[in-house]
This record gives sequence, structure tokens and C-alpha cells, in this order.
Amino acid sequence: MRAALERMARARAAARREAIAAALAAQGVEARVEGDAVRMNGRGLAARWMRDLALREAGRSGR
Repeated sequence: MRAALERMARARAAARREAIAAALAAQGVEARVEGDAVRMNGRGLAARWMRDLALREAGRSGR
């Protein structure tokens, strides 16, 4: 039972990371999943991150 729960949690986390990367890509930001992290790259990304709430909220589903 525990192993099944761990697999489900890992699968859910992986799906969440992919959803975040897809949402960022939809906003024109290069994003890729590397292990447990979603890495972003783009010109002026730091400034855009600070001024654009939609970018910071990318991939969030309201849960």
C-alpha cells in the first residue's frame, strides 16, 4: 500500500512539473523539467517575473 502511494505521489508531482513547464511555454518562456525542478530561461526573465503575476502563477490550478 505504501509503495503504491509513493508511486502515485511521484506521478502526481511529475505531472505537476510538466503542467508548470507547459504553462510557462505557453507564455513564451523556455521551460524544461530537470529532475525535481522546472528550469526557466529567457531574456529579461527576472524583470518579467517580478512584474507579471500570470508568469508567477503559471501552472497553478487553484488547489
